Amino acid sequence: MKQSDRYYSIRTKGFSFLIAKKAMLITFILLLAVLVTMILSTGIGSIYIKPTEVVRAVFGYGADSSTMIVRSLRLPRVIVAVLIGAALGVSGSILQGIVRNSLTSPDTIGTTGGATLGAVSFFFFFSDKVSIHLLPVAAIIGAFAATLLVYMFSWKNGITPLRLVLIGTGFSAAMSSISYLMMLSGPIILANQSLTFMTGSIYGVSWQKAVYPLLPWVGILIPAIFLLSRHVTIQSLGEEVARGVGSNVQRQRFLLIMLSVALSGAAVAFGGAINFIGLMAPHMARKLVGPSFGALVPVSALTGSLLLLLADLAGRFLFQPLDIPAGVFTASIGAPIFIYLLYRSRNRS
Repeated sequence: MKQSDRYYSIRTKGFSFLIAKKAMLITFILLLAVLVTMILSTGIGSIYIKPTEVVRAVFGYGADSSTMIVRSLRLPRVIVAVLIGAALGVSGSILQGIVRNSLTSPDTIGTTGGATLGAVSFFFFFSDKVSIHLLPVAAIIGAFAATLLVYMFSWKNGITPLRLVLIGTGFSAAMSSISYLMMLSGPIILANQSLTFMTGSIYGVSWQKAVYPLLPWVGILIPAIFLLSRHVTIQSLGEEVARGVGSNVQRQRFLLIMLSVALSGAAVAFGGAINFIGLMAPHMARKLVGPSFGALVPVSALTGSLLLLLADLAGRFLFQPLDIPAGVFTASIGAPIFIYLLYRSRNRS
């Protein structure tokens, strides 16, 4: 097959790049699947709303009752699921590419646990003193601190991926224990807020408390990671090759890790510890479009969004009238996948 049959070539005076036709097709299909799932998820509930009526209500042309249910109650939850799923999927894909190991994700290197502890600490010490809009800052600080500690304890003449994952898993357990201790020693309202984070739920989100504060983090960090993702593709060839083509490996790796940790920390701040999205989405994306990060980043984002939308929909629909946290479903699927990947990597150094 000729290259022109597989790629679209775009050339201008300042730059040029190739776009794989397969990647564009898969991205379009996933985008369509996410949009359809958003419409269906918005319509399903104690009061069923037809998909056509959902679309009309979103644009303000539906019946008053439908518009109120869709725009005030259900649509914020659906949008938050899309944003958090995309954030976790992209964060996981970048971490796996940098560490060059499929076991790596925000959950397995302690980033999610650190962000959760940071958010619980915010509720415990500052919730009645400062604005709730500073919650992502606390979660991101916790994520950075946890990631730094895991890297420090994993370092022994370098860092091996399996050691990083095992120590990260241990740190995650330790930070979960501290979070539970703070939850039990505080007032009942802290226990309720903390339990939401520990299980991973997007129940009860609103435009003001979740969508608007989260949107800038995702809207800025994901495009920034996408623009830098080509460096991950170069680094996947090995450090010597990357340096040979003029790549500043350490600086770019540090910057990408910081952006990835910030992205997952912001996601945890508003969705809690929704585990294994960052592990599953990049695996599925690589099966679809291969290892090139120019295509992998947007496909991981859409795959993560679709997974979390389906998990949240299952939590609302399968056990009515109960509303099961989405994190329960992602963990029940992701934990066996992680165990299988860990078993498959048992003989690696």
